[in-house]
Amino acid sequence: MRYVLLPALALILAACSEQAPTTKRYPIQGEVMALDAAAKTATIKHNKIDNWMEAMTMEFPVKPDGEFKKLHVGDRIEGTVVAQDLRYYVTDVKIAPR
Repeated sequence: MRYVLLPALALILAACSEQAPTTKRYPIQGEVMALDAAAKTATIKHNKIDNWMEAMTMEFPVKPDGEFKKLHVGDRIEGTVVAQDLRYYVTDVKIAPR
């Protein structure tokens, strides 16, 4: 019985010692190219996001719903990308004056 419990205990302790993924925040600036209301995503043509990615056009989830509701196609925005592992979303959206 001891030989079964020791490996099981080692696995449990190893799982407990794993750290939660690190959440990082990056400023984003760009232009809203398209919106998907059903998915709550915005396609944003953005400048380089320092220490994360080059300038490109890509789709971002926008959270919470109130932040998504602010957006219109053609808006120039500033905001924050919150990234954790392969998951990310845009929040703290500010619309630049036209």
